[in-house]
Amino acid sequence: MTPNALCFGSQFPVTGSPCHVEITPSGMRVRLESQPSEPDDGLIPFSNLSVSSGGLHHDQLVVQWSADSDRRTLFLKDPEIIRSFRETAPKDLTGELEEAASKVRKIRRRRRMAWIAAGSLVAALALFMWFGSNVLVDLAVSRIPIEWEKKLGEAAYRDFLAQQTVVKEGQAVAAVSEMTRRLTERISDDPYEFQVTVVRSDVVNAFALPGGYVVVFTGLMKKAENGEEVAGVLSHELNHVLQRHGLERIVKQLGLVAALSIVLGDQQGLIGLTKQVGVELLTLRFGREQETEADVTGVQLLHRANIDSHGMIRFFERLSEQQKEPIEILSTHPMSAARAARLKAEVAALPKQTLEPFTFDWKAVQDSLAGS
Repeated sequence: MTPNALCFGSQFPVTGSPCHVEITPSGMRVRLESQPSEPDDGLIPFSNLSVSSGGLHHDQLVVQWSADSDRRTLFLKDPEIIRSFRETAPKDLTGELEEAASKVRKIRRRRRMAWIAAGSLVAALALFMWFGSNVLVDLAVSRIPIEWEKKLGEAAYRDFLAQQTVVKEGQAVAAVSEMTRRLTERISDDPYEFQVTVVRSDVVNAFALPGGYVVVFTGLMKKAENGEEVAGVLSHELNHVLQRHGLERIVKQLGLVAALSIVLGDQQGLIGLTKQVGVELLTLRFGREQETEADVTGVQLLHRANIDSHGMIRFFERLSEQQKEPIEILSTHPMSAARAARLKAEVAALPKQTLEPFTFDWKAVQDSLAGS
């Protein structure tokens, strides 16, 4: 006999006595472990039974009857036995049973709604933490080693250059190299070895990838009135790398689960980064706070390098005024009047600057790009 219910009564332990229940056409047969057979082979007629719902989760059928001046209670949880009871018992008894089942369904529904509400609250808190706060993103980014970041950026960098015409020598390359040297020499505790490449394209733009990889398009150099303007854009891009903005955007795109796995030290999460974000790295759009941070730290770096900090502001303002429709550099580096004013205020607050001109002739640099 395999017990499938618990029976309670004055003759049984407080914790109940295991028993085996069978449903017959005339009633319910109960066989107790402590008593192999009750009077009439343990058969209790349906007419002697009363039913209700019970148990911790109200998912049990509670059956009561009198036996030898003792009130006994049986708790049934087996779905098969409960179904058999409902199908076999007379209508006057199943009416009570249906009422009990209705109560159970209501309780289950309330419990389900409570779980849904709790789950929604947790999800809302997680979304608030994710989109309303950068704490988790910052933690995840801080767990990514610089070497991993370099591998991440290098893969996208090589893939991009393989499809472009790279300018490998000449006055334009020499000019960009001088700007890069002047700027990077003034970066304290620089963990990156910046690689800046000039690419032949009419696109008025420059962009940076995680790990210190930067691309400057010849269209930007043709549009600029002097080297200081290009240096301003370059300083802005270098600071996107130094502030690890690219990694922040990628981690945020990957989502909460990926970020948590990185925070908790899951190396597979880091490996997954390199497999998922190659294309995304080339189409990153930084947030307003990141652009402002790159602006401010960019003009500060220009100041330390003794390069005219106004170059960055003049270049963006001039492009904004000349172009009715936003061109590519302005879509990645939106220049509003408020943002320009912020930069001017930042430059004005800096100590007086001793400017050191570049050694190259900017007109000669631009002439070397003519026809390209």
